[in-house]
Order: sequence, then structure tokens, then C-alpha cells
Amino acid sequence: MSKQFKVLVSRRLPVDVAARVDQDYDAVLNQEDDRYSTEALLAAAEGKDALMVSSSDKLSADVLAKMPDTVRIIATVSVGYEHIDVDAATKNGIIITNTPDVLTEATSDTGMLLLLAAARRAHEGQALVRENKWQGFAMDYNLGVDLMNKRLGILGMGRIGRALAHRAAAFGMKIHYHNRSRVSADLEAYAGDAEYHEDADEMLPICDFLSIHSPLTPETAKFLNAERIAKMPDGAIVVNTSRGGVVDDEALIAALKSGKLRAAGLDVFEGEPNIHPEYRNLQNIFMLPHIGSGTVETRNAMGFCAVDNLDAVLAGKAAITPLN
Repeated sequence: MSKQFKVLVSRRLPVDVAARVDQDYDAVLNQEDDRYSTEALLAAAEGKDALMVSSSDKLSADVLAKMPDTVRIIATVSVGYEHIDVDAATKNGIIITNTPDVLTEATSDTGMLLLLAAARRAHEGQALVRENKWQGFAMDYNLGVDLMNKRLGILGMGRIGRALAHRAAAFGMKIHYHNRSRVSADLEAYAGDAEYHEDADEMLPICDFLSIHSPLTPETAKFLNAERIAKMPDGAIVVNTSRGGVVDDEALIAALKSGKLRAAGLDVFEGEPNIHPEYRNLQNIFMLPHIGSGTVETRNAMGFCAVDNLDAVLAGKAAITPLN
């Protein structure tokens, strides 16, 4: 790839990805990882052929309408794209790409970690050891619950949902799922002979565990609200590795406080990193700082996928993973 093309990178990249971008393009890298304001991003985009952005860059219709005419492609280094108005980008002649597939294994591993940690009260147990409050063995001390033979509901049976179901089935869990449409018999078999529920609300009453793998859309925003939590079995456990906005924070916190829900495991939050402060006061929640895809291998793969899209589009070819 010729250095004739100018690329703006909005966030710090993994070392190997940054080296490739710097080698192949006339690139402006953000090595300090200082976040661009909207105004600064638009100013820095002047004269650029392409942008590499992340989910922290909010590209609304208004922002995209002001994007310099030179910009041909915006490659987001994420699988989610709710931070970009794709329709507005299309209207303004900008190709948008994301990084699907490469996050599946790492994110589903994180989902399994959250399931186990929430079920086995990992936050409380670790705190006891770290704070020197562990008093030794007792038969009824800090008891969690098994995964074996429990019913796991999967909300969203895409790649990550199926991969999580496959893992959970190996722990002896019984898999149920809701999706916009039923997946093939082969995929259901891979996901632990998963049972399909056309109506998500009808699935909730049998969910000893619920794992959320739904994108954030107007239809899914605050899906897990007080009304739906009330439909779940008492003592159920909720896990979310998708988007924080799919959960109504107030409702989830109230259910965790009351004991309606036994525990939760969250890797994503609405408004992150500025999460609802009450989460920090709860002992029956295991929290991670949105690291579902946070492995060296996966973050490299995400970055390289984004660069592959730049290479293709700027060479006059079709994008590899286009959204429009």
C-alpha cells in the first residue's frame, strides 16, 4: 500500500497494528491515547482519506455531515457500531466497516468467566482473601450455586451467543435461546442442542441464568427492565457482555438488592466508564471494565481487520466487512 493515502487513527493501537499502519500510510497515530473531542476529530480529519475509530468516537448524522469530503472510509475497530450513524454515512458517501468474527472466542470466554464468577460469588471470595477477613473453612461459608443442570437463556444467538452456549453446555447447562429468527439445526446442535423461543418474554421464566448478546438498538434499549426481571425465577443470575444500554440499571440494581436476582456478572455498562454508582456498593456483582475482547491476539486481529478494510477500499476494491 502506498503512503499516498492519509489516515487518521483516533485511539492508540496495539504495537503491531500501529506499525503496519505507520508503514503503509501517511498516518496520524494517537500514541498518547488522548480522546478527540468532536471538533478536534473533524479538524484532524481534514485532508484525510480514511479514519480508524473506536466505539468511544460518537459519529452522529450531524458529525458525518461535517466530515471532510476527502474521507472515503471510516473503519471502526469494534464489532458494535451503534456509535456511528451508518445511514448518514451512506448519504455522505462514506463507507463504514467493523471487525466481526475475530472477537467471538475471547468475548465468549469472558462471558463464561462472568457466569462462573457470579455463580460462585467470586467478588466476595476474593475480597475476603485480599482484605484478610477469611476465617477458614466452614460448611456453609460463602456458598455459590452450580452451573450443572441449570437452564441458561441466551438473548441473541449470533456468533458470540452460540460460542458461549457451546462452552456452557460443556459445563452441563441446558441451553435455551431467543433470536430474531431460529438458527439452523446444525448451529443449535453446536450450541448444546439449544431450544428456540420465538418470544423472549416466554423464555425468561425458565432462565436460571440469562446471558445477553444483543446489539443495542431502539428495540433492545433497556430490554431487561423491572417487568422482565419479575418474570425470571427467584435467585436467577444475569450476565451481560454485549452493551450496557440493553439493561435498565435501576431495575437490575433493585433486583440485586432485594434478592430477586442472586447475582450478576457485567463487562459492559451504560455510560461507561461512568457507571451507575450503586453498582460499586453491591457485593453480589462481579464487574469487569469492558475487556470482553481484551486479549493480545484478539485486539491485534481487530486492528488488522480494520486495516485490511482500509487497504481494500483505498485500492478501489470492495470493503471486506462493510456495514453499508
